[in-house]
Amino acid sequence: MKINARLPNRRVFVKWAAALPTLAAFAAEDMFAKALKSSKYSARENVYTRIGVMPIINARGTWTYMSGSLELPEVREAKQEAAMHFVDMWELQRGVGKRLAELSGAEAGMVTAGAAAAMATATAACTAGTDSARIWQLPDTTGMKNEVIMFGGRISFDSGIRAAGGKLVVVYSHDELKAAFNDKTAMVYTTARGERLEKAIPITKDARVPILVDWAAGIPPIENLSLPWKMGADLYTFSGGKGLCGPQCSGLLLGRKDLIEAALAQSCPWEGAVCRPMKVGKEEIMGVLAAIEAWKKRDLSELDGEWSKRVKKIAQLVETVPGVTTDIQIPEGGNRYPTLTVKWDEAQFKMNVQECAQKLRNGSPRIEVLTANNPSTVPGVHEGDPKTPRPTRPDALRIISMTLQPGEDILVGRRLREVLNEARKSAA
Repeated sequence: MKINARLPNRRVFVKWAAALPTLAAFAAEDMFAKALKSSKYSARENVYTRIGVMPIINARGTWTYMSGSLELPEVREAKQEAAMHFVDMWELQRGVGKRLAELSGAEAGMVTAGAAAAMATATAACTAGTDSARIWQLPDTTGMKNEVIMFGGRISFDSGIRAAGGKLVVVYSHDELKAAFNDKTAMVYTTARGERLEKAIPITKDARVPILVDWAAGIPPIENLSLPWKMGADLYTFSGGKGLCGPQCSGLLLGRKDLIEAALAQSCPWEGAVCRPMKVGKEEIMGVLAAIEAWKKRDLSELDGEWSKRVKKIAQLVETVPGVTTDIQIPEGGNRYPTLTVKWDEAQFKMNVQECAQKLRNGSPRIEVLTANNPSTVPGVHEGDPKTPRPTRPDALRIISMTLQPGEDILVGRRLREVLNEARKSAA
């Protein structure tokens, strides 16, 4: 009994011992934090604060409303060089498309104004082809194939498909997919991966209908640049401003040469094309290409190691608060970065996840973490099956390592530890 009585104290001691190297650095980090605050977050030095906008420590990940990711140095250099010259945009898209084909293994490629823009461009390509009269007619699809089968349900971004004239046909199973084809079917859209995608592609091949695979957040790993093509996809897309760390307003559309040619015919700089407003500049085109070239040389395991160290340091700090536990995992699918989950007894602390996140958001510096809340979704949006209630699951506070910059792990860990400790003491 005496041994058991000592166990909680022993656990606390072990956690403090693990955190000692980080805690010992607090004095030095105070100096670093002051320097960081006076430069990165200072109105005197910051272009954003001069207009009343305070930068954020991004522990949430590559969300668009959080301005995506930070560009790689190679991207910034390529954009700067591209900005120094005029160029024929048709020649540029074809030139970069040839290089994208070499890098990906697909027949052709093009740069779009994001993955959602690629959805619209692909829809227009599969609907109107290269027929100039039909291109001018869009988004009116009278007399054209205009149905887009949404395999797996609707998503928040399918307005890109509808804006180009696509009519959504929603299916969830492979049997429903087989039954959905008719003479009006223009394209199949899906975000599926793995075995589910492998099983769907032959069904679309038998129907002779192109499939667009959306893996917007699918890089890293950079090997995914080729994977959908190897699996048999006709078209596929990635975001340029997420894991690629390219320009925020860029994306990739890759696949069959004939479909890419049709997609280019729907796009800027063609005046009268339905996707003309989705303009991507020469700087973004060369920037996203530079991002791919850079990723081809990067070691993901080494990066994962660096990212893991950041969240491990935060975990060590917050676990010194009694009652707080942590877990680090790399999610499957998209956004696959070492992710720290922080948990506590909300009833005991008298503070839930959203309240904790709000305290971090309102602090100085501002810190944004990942929770179940998505402030950028239109309230009426319901992804998946509208007949099925949204699943309810316990909220959790998560920290994404990839968007943390060197030194920010200390700031996040220390502030989160303060917030949790204050809540625990106040509730006692």
